[in-house]
Amino acid sequence: MRHRTRLILVGALALTVLSLPVATSWVTAADHIDSPAAVAEPTADITDLFAWTSEVDGAARLNLVLDVHPFASSDTQFPDSVQYVFHVGSTTAYGEATTETEVQCQFSSPTAIECWAGEDYVAGDPTDPAGITSDSGAMRVFAGPRNDPFFMEFAGFTNAVGTVVAAAPSLTFDEAGCPAVDADTSAALVGQLQSGADGAPASDTFAGANVLSLVVQLDPELVTPGGPLVAVWASTHRASAE
Repeated sequence: MRHRTRLILVGALALTVLSLPVATSWVTAADHIDSPAAVAEPTADITDLFAWTSEVDGAARLNLVLDVHPFASSDTQFPDSVQYVFHVGSTTAYGEATTETEVQCQFSSPTAIECWAGEDYVAGDPTDPAGITSDSGAMRVFAGPRNDPFFMEFAGFTNAVGTVVAAAPSLTFDEAGCPAVDADTSAALVGQLQSGADGAPASDTFAGANVLSLVVQLDPELVTPGGPLVAVWASTHRASAE
């Protein structure tokens, strides 16, 4: 039975438009080391969102991946207090009105999930790498820990932000609103983004870190009533205390 609880938005992340069906199309978005509110509820803290198309047994499929909980441990599990939602807007062309279809997933335990995509539904244990498949075969779902795919030198990025903040009062902008940066500042920014703390070689701050991944593979017809051009965003929600 579908849950009808009152939900409060915790986090959201969007990515760009994807055309279907094209096997090589993919888009991503990322958001790590977040605000205090998101950090306080890590299983609702979205780190990455991925969408791409592929072909499975001769049929087009839309693949959606939502990662949460940066720096998850080996014991971290999906909770029953958070609902995970992919929002797929479909249209016929850029600039035209979109029709949104939600792909909703809710856990009742770490090894029990329910997901809906349009009229399709699947329930079961999603932790098997092969996932679980709906009766129609149009939806497959996996959920579990995975290595964090995000790559970033965080110390270098933080240093670059400090340089930008320091330079901001003296910047001038062109008619398009783009700042003019002198050669020395530009070189400093490039060097900082390519280095770690105190000029050390750049490294991946997230190397060896894990996230919780929710993976949904769909027949595109489930989520494209408005047309073959889609835009995807994701949100997490928790039940109200009321």
